[in-house]
Amino acid sequence: MNQYNFIQSSIGQKVVMATTGIFLMSFLLIHLSVNLFLFYGEEAFNNAVFFMRKNIFIRILEYVLALGFIVHILFGIKLHLKNEKSKGKVDYSLKKSFITFSSRTMIYTGFLILCFLILHLMNFTIPMKYNSNANSDYIIVITLFKNPLYTLIYVFSFLVLGIHLNHGFQSSFQSLGFYKKKKFFWIKKLGFFYFLFVCSGFSIIAIWFFFNSN
Repeated sequence: MNQYNFIQSSIGQKVVMATTGIFLMSFLLIHLSVNLFLFYGEEAFNNAVFFMRKNIFIRILEYVLALGFIVHILFGIKLHLKNEKSKGKVDYSLKKSFITFSSRTMIYTGFLILCFLILHLMNFTIPMKYNSNANSDYIIVITLFKNPLYTLIYVFSFLVLGIHLNHGFQSSFQSLGFYKKKKFFWIKKLGFFYFLFVCSGFSIIAIWFFFNSN
């Protein structure tokens, strides 16, 4: 089977989804680590953002990240439509034991995450990256977290992301062949702590600055 035929196959598409999914989950950890600098004050956070913005490796990685998002979204839609047509409402996991609430709602939580991503780019990424005369990056973030509606949407979005990751983490490793019972038990545990740490981390930061920023 050549590379084109492999990508066109269901297994190949699941592997692509798993690979891009793990890449995007790794990015979330990096993103959270930068956001934690908010607790150290304006100068520390601005310096962290400046380093990320000017680092050539990070700048290249931004394009890879954008491509990863696009591929993940397109393949997710394609697999969902294929599953709807051939098996009914079954997501792209390999075993029926994974038909949980998280797996059944992957396409819907994925859509909500995409909507939040667009909102996030409009409110954070674009102003911070392209408005050279704007307030400091720290002020942009803190000002948004003072807005109760935005903070509510932000926290809700990470709750949705947690539901998505609850299945996505396990499914990614399952699609890559990590399905031995003992090994997969630890993958499930790691996945639980991963999405709990990431989603709680982002949400706590938003809530903290909503109640404590001046």
